Amino acid sequence: MTILSVNVNKIALLRNSRGRDFPKLVNFVERLVNLGVKGITVHPRPDERHITRQDVTDISDFLRLYSDVEFNIEGYPSEEFMALVSQASPAQCTLVPDDPGQLTSDHGWDVAGNEELLKDRVKRLRDLGVRSSLFFDPVPERVAEVQSVGADRIELYTEDYASHFGLESEHPIFAQYADTVAAATSLGIGVNAGHDLDLDNLRRFLDIPDILEVSIGHALIVECLLQGLEPVIGQYLAITAGERSESHYY
Repeated sequence: MTILSVNVNKIALLRNSRGRDFPKLVNFVERLVNLGVKGITVHPRPDERHITRQDVTDISDFLRLYSDVEFNIEGYPSEEFMALVSQASPAQCTLVPDDPGQLTSDHGWDVAGNEELLKDRVKRLRDLGVRSSLFFDPVPERVAEVQSVGADRIELYTEDYASHFGLESEHPIFAQYADTVAAATSLGIGVNAGHDLDLDNLRRFLDIPDILEVSIGHALIVECLLQGLEPVIGQYLAITAGERSESHYY
């Protein structure tokens, strides 16, 4: 079974657009948990364009009531970010190589080129009892670099798969993701995936074995606007629980 972690950044962005605490983010998180979601993801950025530092504290405090729901905090591992993670003590921290002003995450780590930084941050997370994950491109021959810095997991950046989904060009790209997962699993590195998955392409992606978690926000929120929160969450939970397509993994 794959865990669904819902990224609630877009709800915070909607709230911030009016300058009021509406919709109240923790109430939305509570609704998701009540619907069966087992993971909540946030990506606080320095300018607080969506998730604020207070949001991180509030969600962390709320989720302490639910031992079976994981809190995942994403971000570039600046000292300020690491202090926030230390305060919130999430189950998982996903390190991303974003520039502070970047609109959205759009590439994985050059692990070898940032080896010392990542070794330090992964060790600090381990000392806090927080599972580490690195945002990663689907390049199987570079997975060994992740092992060298000691990270527990990778999160595959799925834009390439999503942009080719349903096309003839999907097949070699899908195989690249599958090979990356296999390489990581063989080294004892767990695999998450996120960023561009949705109700249309997720089932096919999960034909790849051993995906532990999918983090989905933008598409899920848009789908909720079109279909309603409860039906959309129900569909995602059915897929992540093991409902598969008729296509074959290769």
